[in-house]
Amino acid sequence: MTTRWLTPEEQRAWRAYISAVLLVEDALDRQLQQEAGMPHMYYSILSTLSESPERRLRMTDLAERLKITRSRLTYAVTRLEKDGLVRREDCRWDKRGSVAALTGEGMRVLEGAAPGHVETVRSLLFDRLTPEQVGQLEEIFTAVGEGFQGDGAHATAEDVPWRRRSSKSCS
Repeated sequence: MTTRWLTPEEQRAWRAYISAVLLVEDALDRQLQQEAGMPHMYYSILSTLSESPERRLRMTDLAERLKITRSRLTYAVTRLEKDGLVRREDCRWDKRGSVAALTGEGMRVLEGAAPGHVETVRSLLFDRLTPEQVGQLEEIFTAVGEGFQGDGAHATAEDVPWRRRSSKSCS
C-alpha cells in the first residue's frame, strides 16, 4: 500500500486547522475557568442540557451531541452533580440508562457564564471571518462530521466516541 502524502496545500491547511483548534480551545478553557470556574466541557454540558426539552437528556444522547465518550461524560456529570449543577435521574423508558437534568443552580451558573463565553467565541472566531467564510466554515465542518458517521452500512461502534465501549457501565 502506497502512502498518500499530503500535498503542500493540504499540509498548510492541516497545520492551520490544528493550530487554530488548539488555540481556540485553550482560550475558551482559560476564559471559562477564570470567569466561571469550569472547563469548556462542563459549560458545553450545561449549555446542551439548557437547550433540551425540560432541561433533561439521556446520557447516551448527551454524549452523542457533545461528541465524547460515555465514560468521559459520566466523569464530568459526576463532578457537576457534586457541585449541584446537574442531577442524574433514572431513565423512565429504559431501565439501563440514566438522564442528566440541569438544576436551577446549574441554569443560574450557565446564565452567568454565557455572556463572557459568547463574547470570547465571537472575538476568537466570528469577528475574524466574513459572512461568506462563516457559511463555508459550517459547510466544511458539517461535511467532515458527517464523514465520521459513515453511510450506516460501514460505520462501526469505534467510528464515533459515544458508541465506544469502555470498562465502565454504560449510561
